[in-house]
Amino acid sequence: MNLHLLDGTYELFRAHYGRKDTLVSSTGQDIRATMGIVDSTLQLLREPGVTHLAASFDTVIESFRNDMFPAYKSSAGMDEELLAQFPLAEEALEAIGVVVWRNIEFEADDTIAAAAVRWVDDVDQVVICTHDKDLAQTVIGTQIVTYNRREQKIIDEDGVVEKFGIHPESIPDYLALVGDTADGVPGLPGWGAKSASTVLARYPRLEMIPTSADDWGVTVRGSA
Repeated sequence: MNLHLLDGTYELFRAHYGRKDTLVSSTGQDIRATMGIVDSTLQLLREPGVTHLAASFDTVIESFRNDMFPAYKSSAGMDEELLAQFPLAEEALEAIGVVVWRNIEFEADDTIAAAAVRWVDDVDQVVICTHDKDLAQTVIGTQIVTYNRREQKIIDEDGVVEKFGIHPESIPDYLALVGDTADGVPGLPGWGAKSASTVLARYPRLEMIPTSADDWGVTVRGSA
């Protein structure tokens, strides 16, 4: 048995901005994102081996991380019609039998990561359905993998190394260096994907990197 964990926030965004048609309820509410995520989830449930599915949502976009870093992602500037559909989409997925986790102080990613670690030993494989590179840090061998539904591609630990040049446990450090625009994380000036992966391949955590670039033992452009 496999456990599939769905990034509901990402799927709702994709449904909202991916559909060009106009769908409204009898009360005039825009429901295209909700209809889109229901259609997409039903397609997922038809795929072989998808028997146990949970979806996690950022019911409130802001989280405890906004207290730590005010510039972190927030609902500011978001389409009001999309924001209004979070409760509706959550109810709709529950209606078709999906377990739904509504996140208030934490993020959807937090719940997905916690669930993956909690149940990995009880199932054959945990499949995290997401396009978000944040969740690459949860990948363990072939036991916990990510599934890019747009590309129909499973990424295991070897796939993470192939894509980023580092192992999953270094993904948070990688994003701290290069930044993550989706989350409002700026990164450090002068650090790109290549330089970050080169250094982190040798020193997996930021705390391990010597203070002086002369002591790194790897060549990184602009580090002198």
